[in-house]
Amino acid sequence: MAQLLLKGVPIGTIKGVLFDKDGTLSNSEDHLLAIANLRIEESKHIFRRNYAKHQKVKSIERLLTSAYGLTEHGIHPSGTLAVASRSQNLISTATIFCLLGAEWPKAFDMANEVFNRVDLLTTQRPDKNKKQTLLPGVQRLLKDLQKANVFCALISNDTTCGIRNFLKTNNLEEAFLTFWSADNQPTKPSADAVKKLCNLLGVLPIDCALIGDADSDLQMARQAGVGITLGYVAGWTQSPQLSAHQHLIYHWDDLRVEAKPKLPKD
Repeated sequence: MAQLLLKGVPIGTIKGVLFDKDGTLSNSEDHLLAIANLRIEESKHIFRRNYAKHQKVKSIERLLTSAYGLTEHGIHPSGTLAVASRSQNLISTATIFCLLGAEWPKAFDMANEVFNRVDLLTTQRPDKNKKQTLLPGVQRLLKDLQKANVFCALISNDTTCGIRNFLKTNNLEEAFLTFWSADNQPTKPSADAVKKLCNLLGVLPIDCALIGDADSDLQMARQAGVGITLGYVAGWTQSPQLSAHQHLIYHWDDLRVEAKPKLPKD
């Protein structure tokens, strides 16, 4: 067991830590904004190609901007782009096409074409795929957790491929024993996702902390019986308004870990 300290104050003992990724470990806002803008442009192009004379084609940008949670200040931290999975964002895109008059099979096909096209663009053009950089203090904390023999895992609505690319790009492959992605079942925010991830780590939820930037993450953790729930609020231009946390983290340097000394045997 190790002791977690927030601003020098002990808050509990842990064997493992479960981390959200986007907006918690990584500064993903620029990356997600670039993806969103590409999806909007491709949606306009594909919808116009299929419904050339449709009078509502001009509404696509406005509706998708709202659906994705884009604001004049950046991405809303509780919007679909920030917290939902790729497949959920695809469904919201197809729904917008339906609102504009497309039948569901056609709308779903067009949304798939949009997302696949953007995936191809970001693969072929690195300038369109902005790197998800680590937030200040993350590397120090992960190293401290390793030294204290605390097991670390990721739980994210990103795909398996996306998580692996994130870990490889940021040289974090040794920092996390495992992860739970949008390709695993059930996906977050199901409490069973946390329980199954803890089982992979070989620890009980009560012996873990979960750190995330959304109430859905924190409520999920509580329902799963996680011992310590921590909200992180410095990963977005707009700070998340959280209410389901036990503690809030405003900077990673505020969180420390100490290996608890073993008690002498009688």
